[in-house]
Amino acid sequence: MPQPDRLPGTPDFRIKLPQDGAEARGYLLTRFGGNGTNKFLLREGSLVTAEEWPGLGRHARRVRAELRAEGALVDAPAVPGQLQDAPTRWAVTRDIECNSSSAAAALVFGYDASGPESWRTDEGHPLSDYLSTGWRPPHKAWLVRGSNVSGHNLVRQLWLKEGFVSLSGALLPPLEESDPTKSALRRFVEEGYEGAASYHQKQGLVDELHAFLTQMRVGDTVATYDDDRLYLGRITGDALQTTSPGGLSNLRRTVTWRTEGHAYDELPGELRQKLSVQHDVVDLTGVLDALEGLDGEAADTDETEAAETLERPAPKELTLPEISDALAGELLVHDRAWLEELRELLLDEKQLVFYGPPGTGKTYLAMKLAEYFGGGPEQVKIVQFHPSYAYEDFFEGFRPVEDPETREVAFRLTAGPLRELADLASREGNRHVPHFLIIDEINRANLAKVFGELYFLLEYRDRSVRLTYSGDDFPLPPNLFVIGTMNTADRSIALVDAAMRRRFAFVELSPRTEPTAGLLARWLEREGRDPEPARLLDALNSRIDDADFAIGPSYLMKPGVYRDGGLERTWRTKILPLLEEHHYGEGIDVAARYGLDSLGERPA
Repeated sequence: MPQPDRLPGTPDFRIKLPQDGAEARGYLLTRFGGNGTNKFLLREGSLVTAEEWPGLGRHARRVRAELRAEGALVDAPAVPGQLQDAPTRWAVTRDIECNSSSAAAALVFGYDASGPESWRTDEGHPLSDYLSTGWRPPHKAWLVRGSNVSGHNLVRQLWLKEGFVSLSGALLPPLEESDPTKSALRRFVEEGYEGAASYHQKQGLVDELHAFLTQMRVGDTVATYDDDRLYLGRITGDALQTTSPGGLSNLRRTVTWRTEGHAYDELPGELRQKLSVQHDVVDLTGVLDALEGLDGEAADTDETEAAETLERPAPKELTLPEISDALAGELLVHDRAWLEELRELLLDEKQLVFYGPPGTGKTYLAMKLAEYFGGGPEQVKIVQFHPSYAYEDFFEGFRPVEDPETREVAFRLTAGPLRELADLASREGNRHVPHFLIIDEINRANLAKVFGELYFLLEYRDRSVRLTYSGDDFPLPPNLFVIGTMNTADRSIALVDAAMRRRFAFVELSPRTEPTAGLLARWLEREGRDPEPARLLDALNSRIDDADFAIGPSYLMKPGVYRDGGLERTWRTKILPLLEEHHYGEGIDVAARYGLDSLGERPA
């Protein structure tokens, strides 16, 4: 079917929703929306999330409600085999014209999101690749470093006094274009800096020049840093190429600087993360709200644009929900103080490990707490470590990908579960929502190999590091929490290296201590069952001399145990084999020592 309004030369784009793989599709239109970007058509048959998150503005909420009332968004039919706790989706019954790709992304996700980055082609290319080079958000923010330019402090000597910001470009030829493309700048840098800079230095210079000359605009916020103070200003002029002593500041933009600076120690953590990026020009648009909030000012916005743009709520503080009686009851933890301590540990440390023998409910507890604190399963990702697990599996690496048309295989940089969750957690509108990564059997992998440079970020959440493969400057979002589980019967806790123990809080789950010790008895009482299995388990554990090989209650908390012959079958096929392995080579008759008969019970 012909699509006359479709932007020529652009493909279909899609968003894949987390957890169940539901998909929304659409394409760019030739017409422009109120914010100056191409409109976007969300296609009939797309699936969108029914849930609305705190980052969704009132305008977008109203649009979703109207579409729902009109019948353009209806409940999607259940998929055969779909899990009971699967997320609720709405189906799109007709093509929906959206004001922009970002408005369409907000409609799909249920929270404010960047359309140019969220919408992707089938090959994974972002929508931003298909927009004109002149497109950019209406108001951006930038960090420009100048406190040490070839040994000179330009911030103190020139910028604040004379009202400008600058870059060094001593070896550049005269620039005839007002907005040179990246390819033109690359040619100028290659020619001018041949033999004067390494390939990596030239690549960084091209990026910084492109940002300073082309991406920066009048009205943007600019920040600089000197003597442990951050100074803010507003760009008031276009880029100029001039002469300067030694060529230290021959690319300039005029700036109106605010008079007072801000102490580094008083800056928000997300802002300190960005300031740690080691480039002369850094895009700070992601923390624009935090920058403008330092002086209690909001970004200047055109009235028409404000009406068309999704409204942003005031930033919310990151916290974890208080422990409820319902949660304590569901987990059968009679001492709420124990759960409250876990909450405090997560808030303080961001990372913890549950360790103990098999069957103590480590993974179950991790999942329940993560879903409770995060607000649902969509904020939780689970990975299983094993001996061959590597950094490339966990964070990012090059993996073979087949081209769907040519069937040729090429290596493409692919995000792993940690990068995916970190990107989701750091999206605007998500930054106050806790996200959880659960690492099951964390001690089964070579942790130094898996975490790589990320070990540093686990301890220093207000810093960023340069990534091995992509070269991005990456911080771990403060709203990303990590819960690991460790089976001490597989490997002793003493074998976990000191770096790991320093970065994680360790919480023991043992059949010999509460809340695990009385868990089976409480469960049997709640289920209305005979308390005898709890007595048998206690008798068994009293005979096991190594606490790391004690048997947890979860083996006896399954329906099959309480069918005819179920207790004997579970004891023979689940519990005794574990103890056989523990006593391997010792010549001990495990059945005689740990069997039901020896514990005083002969099942019928």
